[in-house]
Amino acid sequence: MLKKLSRARKKELGLAELIALALGGMVGGGIFSILGISVEKIGNATPIAILIGGVLAMFSAYSYVKLALLYKDEGATYSFFKKTFPNSHFASSAIGWLVVFGYISTLALYAFTFSTYLSSVLPFQNSIWINRAIAGAIILLFSIINLVSVKGMGKIEDIMVYTKIVLLLIISGLLAGKGSTANFLPLFEADTTLLNIVIVASITFVAFEGFQLVIHAYDEMDEPALNIPRAIYGAILIATTLYIALAIGALATIPKELIIQDKEYALAAGAQGVLGNFGFFVVIFGALLATSSAISGTLFGASRLIAVIAADGYFPRKLGNRIKGHIPNYAIITMALLAFVLILSGGLQVILEFGSITFITVSFLMAFANYRKRHETKTHIFPAIVAMLGLFVAGVLIFWFEYQNDPVQLVYIISIYAVLALGAFVYAKKQS
Repeated sequence: MLKKLSRARKKELGLAELIALALGGMVGGGIFSILGISVEKIGNATPIAILIGGVLAMFSAYSYVKLALLYKDEGATYSFFKKTFPNSHFASSAIGWLVVFGYISTLALYAFTFSTYLSSVLPFQNSIWINRAIAGAIILLFSIINLVSVKGMGKIEDIMVYTKIVLLLIISGLLAGKGSTANFLPLFEADTTLLNIVIVASITFVAFEGFQLVIHAYDEMDEPALNIPRAIYGAILIATTLYIALAIGALATIPKELIIQDKEYALAAGAQGVLGNFGFFVVIFGALLATSSAISGTLFGASRLIAVIAADGYFPRKLGNRIKGHIPNYAIITMALLAFVLILSGGLQVILEFGSITFITVSFLMAFANYRKRHETKTHIFPAIVAMLGLFVAGVLIFWFEYQNDPVQLVYIISIYAVLALGAFVYAKKQS
């Protein structure tokens, strides 16, 4: 009898779906573009920078896990900060706006990357408007899937994520097998400095964005206390291993000049050169799966965050509406529309940098919130301090990198923050 009741109460998302959700958000378009940037800056030391980014992500995740188990709230970053610092309406509103628009920017990037890769094998690949139409169509498709069924979304996400992981590991193995270790030795070349490695590690940290999407499914997951840490830590470990394997495979096989020149297409071009057309299409298919699952996972998690914030009055109340008990329909639709507007407006490189800085900023704030609640969360002081210090340094380095390389873009990013701060202020005043 007890077993029957237990089965009846079982939620729709288990450990496999949760890991898939986190990996879906992390392994998207980021690794395809980050590889070229990293090789350009630090060459053969790229896998080391990725490893540093993965370790920092693991320390960052520690704070999210501790706060998730304390607050038991699907609002994640926003709700954790609001409950830790309950007396500031503006602080709660501001972090909500930052996180949501960070997600929207990554959603636009994933869709844009999907359309770019798909268009590369179509006869009209040079048509920018067709590329944008394809990006809008893929967002629309996964918006419909998320609106129709949580369970259906979970199963589709499982298939896409685990298939792409296997594909990308096969690709990296084939490249490494065809390549030579001599191509990525020595690890530290003459012009590679420790500072540059740490800077690249800070930039590549955005490739780990997505693990916190697991927490947004709190009300729809089975055994949260057990599955949240398993899903988050497991997903980061898998993503780090995959990124390092891809970087080693690429460096062992593809000339650095080609990686730097092609950037987003480096893996596809390298696979075609070594494995022929078969390798090229396998990479394309892997990229399409990667971006598709990232779109689905981001829509799922971020829409639930929007609904939570709207219910508190920091977004229009209508965005808090839910159908079938838990699906935030207006939030999903709004995310899709805003992401498509970003795609139409162009300037996705700026939006990507904005998302990177935002993710590090809010992760630092979560580490600080966890430190503030360390006695209640039973937090060990060492990982809490390492997370805060590491994320603070990473944030400073990204701003410094932007200032040195593109100060105009930095001004534009700061302007975006100013606009979001204004919106957050207006809604915070309504709650005062």
